[in-house]
Amino acid sequence: MLTKRLKKLRGKTTQEEIAGKLGISRARYSHYENGRSEPDTETLNKLADIFNVSIDYLLGRTNDPIRSIKDKKNTNDGSLEEINKLVKEYGIEQFGFFDIDKWKDLSPEDIEEIKKHFEYVVYQAKQRNKED
Repeated sequence: MLTKRLKKLRGKTTQEEIAGKLGISRARYSHYENGRSEPDTETLNKLADIFNVSIDYLLGRTNDPIRSIKDKKNTNDGSLEEINKLVKEYGIEQFGFFDIDKWKDLSPEDIEEIKKHFEYVVYQAKQRNKED
């Protein structure tokens, strides 16, 4: 699973660029992507930071790439859990929220609705931050 995730997350970025961020050779990074060797814990942590995902996602222990970052004042430890419940409640877990190809089937009206909802959520968060 790690090999697939590394290749997918790297996208158009070169192996050389990722290796540079890790402070290793391109060949060594290539071994990680091809399954010839596995990164140590420190390197896994760095990879998670570079790709902004959890180590559990990298290792295939979860399909949720969202990184759980405990933030200063606005982080609610149950936020991600609550969102996952909503996704299941509304039956959209098969929709592939993080699979961009599945978003291609949305109509312009659907995209506009999503945009309005995102704008509203961001607006509310900014208002709460002003109050704190």
